[in-house]
Amino acid sequence: MKREEVVINKKRATRSDKKRDIKPTISTDLKNCVYRLSYVTNTPVKDVVETFCEKGLQSRIVIEYLSCYFRRDYQYLNTLYLGDPGRESLQRKYQSNQNVRISTRVNRDTYEEIRNLSDALDVTPSKTTALLLDASIRNTNLINAYVKTYLHQHISNNRMKELKEVLKYINNNNPYNEEISWFALLSMIYEELKDTAVTLKEGLHNWIERFK
Repeated sequence: MKREEVVINKKRATRSDKKRDIKPTISTDLKNCVYRLSYVTNTPVKDVVETFCEKGLQSRIVIEYLSCYFRRDYQYLNTLYLGDPGRESLQRKYQSNQNVRISTRVNRDTYEEIRNLSDALDVTPSKTTALLLDASIRNTNLINAYVKTYLHQHISNNRMKELKEVLKYINNNNPYNEEISWFALLSMIYEELKDTAVTLKEGLHNWIERFK
């Protein structure tokens, strides 16, 4: 009897740890950005969405941005954001024929955080995920950190240092007064490689050599 109870409890624990499906509806522009990130980092779309939602929930800048839409109070670390029920609900805002639905899966803890945030925003968890994803990807620090992490996993520390110098050179000599981000840099390199048989690691090496 006890053994059966243990088996049942283990099964229940496994089910509770499974990831939850969320299907946010987002703008076509945001979808294109997510798919481009997926493309240049060779990462499944659902994983890109999950990562940015997790990072956004941990970012004070992102929460600060979303706080102006809070209709209920929200606790972030040691800060209590006061909600205002008089604020306009975002549930049906920003909806158009240009919107598309994408899918992601998040772990139980992340889902609970999204649900808490949805209570403050007074919208569904799916809508909250869409707002969170948009706010997170617009955060330059988050997107740069995401791409840099990817690069660290694919090239040596020495190559990474050289790539930083290349990026610094490009930005210091950019006549358009626009700072090139890590994402933009990786996108440029990937565009040159996508129709070739060269691997990203080899392509990064060759690309760096051109600036020496």
